Amino acid sequence: MTGFLMQIPREVPHPDNNTPLDFSNPFDVLIYVVLPLILIVLYFTLRKRRRNDSDDSDQNEELE
Repeated sequence: MTGFLMQIPREVPHPDNNTPLDFSNPFDVLIYVVLPLILIVLYFTLRKRRRNDSDDSDQNEELE
């Protein structure tokens, strides 16, 4: 048992000293809820725009 405890690094978070998210803290809400949602929406928006741009350029080449 002591061999196992000696192998846990001190610099990294451990399961026994982690705390749950505090959603009353605005910083936690921004980082863990708002920012991921913005990134997901931005990803799909840019993906759709890129797909539409490539479709438009294909149609323009066919017309010429």
